[in-house]
Amino acid sequence: MKAKRLPKDPGPAGWNSLLPPAAPATPLEDTVTADWLVIGAGFAGLAAAHRLSKLAPDDRIVVLDAVRVGEGPAGRNSGFMIDLPHDLASADYGGQLAHDRAQTEDNRRGISYASEMAEEYGLDAEAFVQSGKINGAATQKGLSHNENYAKHLSAMGEAHNLLSEQQMQRITGTDYYRGGLFTPGTAVIQPARFVRGVAVGLRSNRISLYENSPVIELKRDGNWVATTPKGKVTAPKVIMAVNGHLASFGYLARRLMNVFTYASMTYALTDDAVARLGGDPIWGITPADPLGTTVRRISGTGGDRIVIRNRFTFDPSMEVSDKRIARIGQDHDAAFAARFPMLSGVKMEYRWGGRLCLSRNNVQVIQELEPGLYAACCQNGLGTAKGTFAGVTAAELAMGVTSPGLSRALNADPPSRLPPRPISTIGANLHIMLHERRAGGEL
Repeated sequence: MKAKRLPKDPGPAGWNSLLPPAAPATPLEDTVTADWLVIGAGFAGLAAAHRLSKLAPDDRIVVLDAVRVGEGPAGRNSGFMIDLPHDLASADYGGQLAHDRAQTEDNRRGISYASEMAEEYGLDAEAFVQSGKINGAATQKGLSHNENYAKHLSAMGEAHNLLSEQQMQRITGTDYYRGGLFTPGTAVIQPARFVRGVAVGLRSNRISLYENSPVIELKRDGNWVATTPKGKVTAPKVIMAVNGHLASFGYLARRLMNVFTYASMTYALTDDAVARLGGDPIWGITPADPLGTTVRRISGTGGDRIVIRNRFTFDPSMEVSDKRIARIGQDHDAAFAARFPMLSGVKMEYRWGGRLCLSRNNVQVIQELEPGLYAACCQNGLGTAKGTFAGVTAAELAMGVTSPGLSRALNADPPSRLPPRPISTIGANLHIMLHERRAGGEL
């Protein structure tokens, strides 16, 4: 199975750019053997390697990543590990009660496992802290979404707190939001700091991590053999933690949707800008409408900054142009200006895109694809929490360890088939554009 294509991550990964330079990369430049191969060093791959190290402490584990840790999709998200239902296709994120309770249980297992790794490797609160998040509502429609979601959370028995317009202004410094919905279970992370910290912690005489080493061919010759541009890894068991890139190897063709979302990050705010803004120094807002604008204010390594994330595009090619980054950057500037008129003149330092993998029926891919070949893929827009859960659960599947979450994954329907191209591409992007337009002031 030769990879039909390799993904391209557009723009600099802003979160990673804030950090000190990492140690020089160690690409694979030899032929090595291992008991386990993990392909991908994002949330799923790192969690899988960590879980394997606990379940099989004497086994040799090799992890391969196509780029530097923190430069790929894991370092390009908004930094929320969300525990509660977060279906991007739903008006207010919620679905059926039984399904949402099960999803919440799985998401919380992912967050709990991430917390264990953060504690084991001494990561600080900037990398990982379970501080909750706010669904921000800028319109009457957004307020209605929050109210409906709050009723759904009450039916689930989940803690939440509706915030007034005045409370939102005290937190954010802006009068843009008419209300909010706070939920306490979300972990807020600096994603590049987290994955780089875990990667450093994992390395040992039994766990080798090779960066800048994309797998260009995977075949079974007794054992599995993965070929990179300069080396090979032979292992009896492989976990593929590559999200939508799985289809590039011939699995689940026309069932996985590679979607890009986009973000911009300001330069560090000056003392004068901080004084003009007011509000709390650290907070995170997801939009009341799933296709609205996510906003974070961060403080720590790299200074006091604001991150804007909005817009989605369906791109089966797994790459987008610099022109699109620049064009969508104009939308980010407009969203920023609408929310923070007191920060007129503040510019963006970093703009980037990041890949998500969605399935039409909102299911993950945690299964044995072939003997000894396992998948921990398709996180449906929650790559941090669901990715961690998928990596842990795939490792347990490979080791014969059972859990309720694994049972749910194995009994789930397969991802729904997509229409043929170009119908799927045109249709998906028109659907996204329509719902973004309906988001109105939430965008």
